[in-house]
Amino acid sequence: MSRHRALRTKVRRGIATWPVAIIGVVALLVLGYFAWTWVGGVVERRAAAQAGDCREGEALLRVSATPSVAEAVRAAAESWSRQRPVVYDHCIRVAVQSIDSEVVLQGLTQGWDEAKLGERPHAWITDSTLWANRLGAQNRTLLGAQPVSIAASPVLLALPQDGAQALQAGVGFRWTDLPEVTSATGGWQRLGKPEWGDFKVAMPDPATNAATAMAIQSALAGASPDGKGPVTTAMLEVDTVKTTLSRLTASKPEVTPTTTWSALSLLADKPEVNGSGFSAVPVFEVDLYRHNTGKDTGTPPLRPLYGVAPGGPSPVADFPYVPLAGDWVGEAQVRASQEFREFLLEADQQKTLAGAGLRVDVTTERPKPSPGIRWATMTDKLVPADADTTQQISAAWATADNGQVVTVLVDTSKSMEEPGGAGKPRMVWVKDALSGQVNRSVSGSLGLWEFSRALDGEKPYRQLVATGPVLGQRQQLLDGVAGLRPQSATHLYTSLVALYTKTLENYQQGKRNRIIVLTDGANDGGLTFDQLKTELARLKQDGKDIAISVLALGPDPERQPLGELTRSTGGTLSVVEDGRGVDAALAQLLSA
Repeated sequence: MSRHRALRTKVRRGIATWPVAIIGVVALLVLGYFAWTWVGGVVERRAAAQAGDCREGEALLRVSATPSVAEAVRAAAESWSRQRPVVYDHCIRVAVQSIDSEVVLQGLTQGWDEAKLGERPHAWITDSTLWANRLGAQNRTLLGAQPVSIAASPVLLALPQDGAQALQAGVGFRWTDLPEVTSATGGWQRLGKPEWGDFKVAMPDPATNAATAMAIQSALAGASPDGKGPVTTAMLEVDTVKTTLSRLTASKPEVTPTTTWSALSLLADKPEVNGSGFSAVPVFEVDLYRHNTGKDTGTPPLRPLYGVAPGGPSPVADFPYVPLAGDWVGEAQVRASQEFREFLLEADQQKTLAGAGLRVDVTTERPKPSPGIRWATMTDKLVPADADTTQQISAAWATADNGQVVTVLVDTSKSMEEPGGAGKPRMVWVKDALSGQVNRSVSGSLGLWEFSRALDGEKPYRQLVATGPVLGQRQQLLDGVAGLRPQSATHLYTSLVALYTKTLENYQQGKRNRIIVLTDGANDGGLTFDQLKTELARLKQDGKDIAISVLALGPDPERQPLGELTRSTGGTLSVVEDGRGVDAALAQLLSA
């Protein structure tokens, strides 16, 4: 018998499977524990929110909103609140206050009156970034984050029906035609209606009426390279641009209403063309819609006004959401403000804004009825000026009508040699800003004083250029600015009394007589603050109001007494951390 060879199989030894299984089970248990904990935490927080018993209690997010958008924002806030939002273990409740942007700006920068306005807001929704720019120019530390647009509204010209039809029937009326048509005798003749006489456009103060400010930008945009803007600070020093601005200011009606809303009311009350002393007023589309439908007054006008969109790049309001910063804004409000802003940008809330007469990207639906509004498609938008230039335009406008008499008192103490940012000392920034204002001014009166210690014998102050018309002494002013040199101490209060006395002696009735102080340090000699207040009270004369405004540069000025001084005289206090903010802040003061 033959023998068979046994078959042998080679066996590989591996890792035992039971340890792997145990590790897998443990990992699943650990992951399950964390998942259960996370889900449990979410459920617990939701349950706490639903029960109104958040671990850290309730936190209130206060939002101040311009009346144009307040109703829609309040509806969105109620919708968000129904979702029981929880931030840092706080139940969040949103309170939306309808309040004019001018009031918010003044309150935030000059002192918030809680008795009238309630507590200060944590966020601000205004109609234009122009307001955020003004806030930043006066005190940048109050801006909590970059503003974000939540909606838009173009600027229109509002006219009675006959005027609107004539303007639309003409051949291509553009924003850049405003200076020529409004300054010409019998301007309506150019639009086919010679019997109507002059074409006057009411331009309420651009420092407090954003629609006016944006219309002015559009009128000046023709001087930019492609005619679409942006207007720049350098452009404002060009003679042709200054001439255009002068023509606009010179063609204002004899009586210009102080606000856009006042102008709309006058136009609606006297529907015949020029019946109110002017033919038209710039207005945001949403505000014209609200006027014509009686959203603010509760009663629509008998005759709606009609909105006309002139040709060329259209100025558009961007309705920014502005987070605020300050010692009254806690961490919960900061985060809640961010989340509420994002909620406003969701489709449903955007449609709510559209229903209030604003433009948004998610829908082309418009509110109905909307008398006087065509909702024309915006095809060409104006590129807006930067933050600095917007202040310069308002300042140039404020001085262009020859209605201001301003004397600038400049600190020439030793501390002005200290670094002011970008490798330049503070004094260089101040001189650059002052020279720019002199070069951009088209009219008005301006004077220049300096203060330190023992500048004129024992006097700590010296007049460099007497206050007078800018056009007659532009070079003297520029030479005076160029000669400013840091010297010794800061005897501010003694110098202020001397300048106040001089301003009273040369007071010009019917104009705004003002003192603007640029300083970077605390008063360190001469009169005390109490003595200053006593002297100003003694010198004050009925019918001769002199506003004192202060631009405080750097961390050292005594802000509390300076704020009290400016409030008591009807002026404003602006604070800039370094020299790079001086130009815009000075322009803001001049336009205030």
